[in-house]
Amino acid sequence: MKKALLTAFLVSLVSQVWAAAPFRDDRPDSYTVVKGDTLWDISGRFLENPWQWPEVWSLNPQINNPHLIYPGDVVTLIYIEGKPRLTINRGLTGRTLKLGPKVRSTPLENAIPAIPLDVISSFLDVSRVVESPEVMKKAPYILSNGQEQVISGAGDTVYVRGEFDQGASVYGVYRGEQNYVDPKTGEFLGTMVQSVGSVDVERITNDIATMSVSRSSEELRVGDKLLVSEERRLATSFYPSAPENRDIEGTILDVVGGVNQIGLYNNVLINLGSREGLKDGSVMAIYRQNNIKDKMTGEIVALPAERVGHIMVFRTYEKMSFAIVMQASQPLHTGDTLRAP
Repeated sequence: MKKALLTAFLVSLVSQVWAAAPFRDDRPDSYTVVKGDTLWDISGRFLENPWQWPEVWSLNPQINNPHLIYPGDVVTLIYIEGKPRLTINRGLTGRTLKLGPKVRSTPLENAIPAIPLDVISSFLDVSRVVESPEVMKKAPYILSNGQEQVISGAGDTVYVRGEFDQGASVYGVYRGEQNYVDPKTGEFLGTMVQSVGSVDVERITNDIATMSVSRSSEELRVGDKLLVSEERRLATSFYPSAPENRDIEGTILDVVGGVNQIGLYNNVLINLGSREGLKDGSVMAIYRQNNIKDKMTGEIVALPAERVGHIMVFRTYEKMSFAIVMQASQPLHTGDTLRAP
């Protein structure tokens, strides 16, 4: 009797873990990490939903002191007391270490990142969301330059007119304002602007400031607007998780980069932000609902929505967020629906 109860308990325990983070039927017994891998990629070889890796690794008692993963390490799925766990056999030392869900990546280390940071870090250098329409209307602008030129570049002097933050010594220069509203409610969500350079304040006289151009990705022009530099840094560690609000629903507003169709690792802008509970690492499922014509009746019929991918948020604002496409089974489009996975 006791043996039967124990067996039932273990089966129930394993079933709960598998239900929370189901493993792939074609999962390997082990996998050797190679250069270019990400933690998401590796988890995807073992799990149906790669973003659920913390649910498996939360069984690890060393979760508060996770280990970095390097090329050459061997990741293996094992069972300890009926619980599935992932372990690492270090490629250089041969030591076996338990795997944690957090990966830190620095320029001095060769550890693999959680997600492909390079495809979003360069993007964040040039894109920014302004949450109030009044900010861009009141932003200082380039009035002229000291070289009597229409455009300016690094090393040039520019004259800027407007109201200045007395505590700011560095400003970003922006253009290409794109306003976004909620497709259902019409609410103003924010303005995305593109960075074209940065300037250092030399002196301010009344409403005119003399500034030197410290960086320019394009020529700075008369009329370009200035904003105090945004100091938020890109996180190098992400904890993928579903939003706490399971009823949350949103939309892909735009894809950044001038492409028409959205695919793997594209950066997108969505109409959900911190007010909806999103944070860095929040995962949303992408759904597509197709309409077809009923050949028997001639009616247009909406088919049930199908899940076609996942995104992970990497920068939030109040009403909008930037996210990266981590999985796509078909080309995605603006207007596709987002729901809690």
